[in-house]
Amino acid sequence: MRLIGHERVAVWARACLQAVGVPEADAEIVANGLVQTSLWGIDSHGVLRLTHYLDRLQRGSTRAVAPGRIVPTGPCTASLDGDHGLGIAHCVRATNAAIGLARDTGLGAVGVRHSSHCGAVGLYARQAADAGLIGIAFTQADAIVVPFGGRRRFLGTNPIAFAFPREGDAPLCLDMATSQVAFNRVINARVENKAVPPGLVVDAQGEPTTDPHAAVAITPLGGPVYGYKGYGLALMVDLLCGALNGMAFGPHITPMYEALDTPQNLGHLVLALDPQRFAGGATLAATVRAMASELPREPGDVQLPGDPELRSERTRRSSGIPFEPGALADMRAWSERLKVAPLA
Repeated sequence: MRLIGHERVAVWARACLQAVGVPEADAEIVANGLVQTSLWGIDSHGVLRLTHYLDRLQRGSTRAVAPGRIVPTGPCTASLDGDHGLGIAHCVRATNAAIGLARDTGLGAVGVRHSSHCGAVGLYARQAADAGLIGIAFTQADAIVVPFGGRRRFLGTNPIAFAFPREGDAPLCLDMATSQVAFNRVINARVENKAVPPGLVVDAQGEPTTDPHAAVAITPLGGPVYGYKGYGLALMVDLLCGALNGMAFGPHITPMYEALDTPQNLGHLVLALDPQRFAGGATLAATVRAMASELPREPGDVQLPGDPELRSERTRRSSGIPFEPGALADMRAWSERLKVAPLA
């Protein structure tokens, strides 16, 4: 395990993105988003995903120069055509547009189409909450989750995030997949040749396995008994992000890791809600703080959504982001390929 300072990681990520033609502003947005996610300890969606982005950028299935076009569609709605560019940059722009609409009308809802993997959706919910609004974000993903009662993958991990402003502290944020885990964790386990915990993945026959190399799909949130809940949520998110934005659904979405030469055509949806338009708006941030103070004092070991991420960020800002040898080797190879100073 190697610890590397987050600022150094961000410089390396920006340099790699610019080396494949990404404009400086977009490179900074994407690099900062990935590093922030790694600081939160969400390594499945952090800097480790950069080499995949670089691969798609070099192949042309993700476009390096694709600023996206935002078109207003109503007093509080807009649509962004991503032109197959970087999903993180698109979602930051979409969230900025949603924030502007919410300040004008009380609600901003922006759909994104023709996009790519957008990282952790908590980035965008928190972005709205940092602006004093309530943020909600969704994204669809390619089919990697078996539906409840099924044996073959059909839906994506299709994550959701909600964030509320909190007086005197970071936003209170729930950021979760509708599956048991994100498949990127399986990818990381393959790189390090480590077993996956039981109950999370299935093999090609739909049977449970702990072998990351045999895993072809993951199970919905709730597991074998209550997985209908995660399955139902994933279906709704797919409709909100895919069908609503004119994109494909489930097994018709381009696989993230298996069709690297084909654009993914993903859809996302971000919403911003102005709490001042509601009866509790003036005191909402203070109430969130009060609730966040009371909950950990309850009997047992109660944590708030997002607490592990905030603890990880405090630790990693001071000590650095950890990287396994396999991941560092992959990143070193990309540094050589792009003629960028290596991270380590």
